[in-house]
Amino acid sequence: MMTAAALGVHLAGGAAAALLAKTGEYIFSGFVFILLAVFEYLFYYRRERDLLQMEAVFSLFWTGGMGLSAMKLSRLAQDWEPDTWISFILVYVVFIVGYEGRAAWEKRRKSEEKKEGLFSQLERSGGGNEVAKRLLHCMDVVLFVSVSCFILEAAALREVPLFSDKPHAYSYFHLSGVHYFTVSSIFVLPLSVLYRRVKGKLSTKEWMRIGLYCAVALAIPVLCVSRFQLLLAVFLSVCVAVMAWPGIKFRYIFLVIAALVPAYVGLTVARNHDVAYLNGIFEMKNAAMPIYITQPYMYVANNYDNFNCLVKGLPAHTFGLRQLFPVFALSGLKFLWPGLVSFPIYITKTELTTLTFIYDAYYDFGLVGVFLFGLILSMACQKISSLKERGQNPVALLFGAQITMYLVLSFFTTWFSNPTTWFWLALTGIMYFYVGLGVKSL
Repeated sequence: MMTAAALGVHLAGGAAAALLAKTGEYIFSGFVFILLAVFEYLFYYRRERDLLQMEAVFSLFWTGGMGLSAMKLSRLAQDWEPDTWISFILVYVVFIVGYEGRAAWEKRRKSEEKKEGLFSQLERSGGGNEVAKRLLHCMDVVLFVSVSCFILEAAALREVPLFSDKPHAYSYFHLSGVHYFTVSSIFVLPLSVLYRRVKGKLSTKEWMRIGLYCAVALAIPVLCVSRFQLLLAVFLSVCVAVMAWPGIKFRYIFLVIAALVPAYVGLTVARNHDVAYLNGIFEMKNAAMPIYITQPYMYVANNYDNFNCLVKGLPAHTFGLRQLFPVFALSGLKFLWPGLVSFPIYITKTELTTLTFIYDAYYDFGLVGVFLFGLILSMACQKISSLKERGQNPVALLFGAQITMYLVLSFFTTWFSNPTTWFWLALTGIMYFYVGLGVKSL
């Protein structure tokens, strides 16, 4: 009943925001969604006492992102179409209903008897040395393959983006099929967190080894001038740490995030994007707005406007072809039949190509696609949440951290139509199976 009431508040707030936008009160319209996002996050957090509870995370970032976009601080923003409003609210409602429904079904299906926590069996067996050893093997292999592929790409392309004077050097630093392995260095940091949690106290030699691994892993996104990969590696680690140590102190999280700021700024400079260049692209109504506010704002807000461009400009749906892109890319079919993937992209401006995670669902099937996407995603998220709570394999937390990050960045791009996403999930699945062999041996 409480969840139904929260959804009722969301629907009422969405209707109020739409009416305010219709009258041109964009700032107030945006504030309605931001207040909703905070209320919904606190509602699910207080119920579960979990900072990264998936419904709470999705509520905060999806609804909060809508609020920023609804303010229309850029001249690129236009009034949203009716289907745009319906899609944004529909996917949220369906996600919550699907998540709650599957959780209720699982609760009825399984015993109410309290089970051991994720790490309790490992600790009871003396620290789970076999599991820790297998986690270290995973780090060895991932780092070796990632570094080898980076060297291969650098040698074949004869440049390293960090030392290039091209404005978009990273965009050209790709060898088809190889780059998936290069960017998998993002897993070394969260794996090191899991290793520390399972192994317990580490020796000086072990700390030095883990520190070296993490430094090399972080060097790859820096050399690639990829802010996204750097942020993803660190935030995956933070998510895993919060899941592994629920009582972790906030100051440690803030210190890690604060340490990223100079690295983020440095990589922005290294991309050769100056303030005049960015301001010219973003077209803010207030030209005096500082770039450190404008840039993150536009990286959130414009994606919703890109979705609105899709709704306005799409002549016909593609009936699954957009969402099957990972199959065409990973199998190589896109090279044999380019027509399978050659569909126009509808965006506000050529340089601003990021989208929301429901973009391809609408492209394929319209509102029906948005509904089905939200429903399937919600059930998958609840299953993964249950897995990391009930299972004994620590790599389950890495699954949970990835999905949590995709929900955090739900406003950013079409995660589940991206072949890299499925490559990373498959890689995590391999590590889950391998480490699980160690769990069974205890």
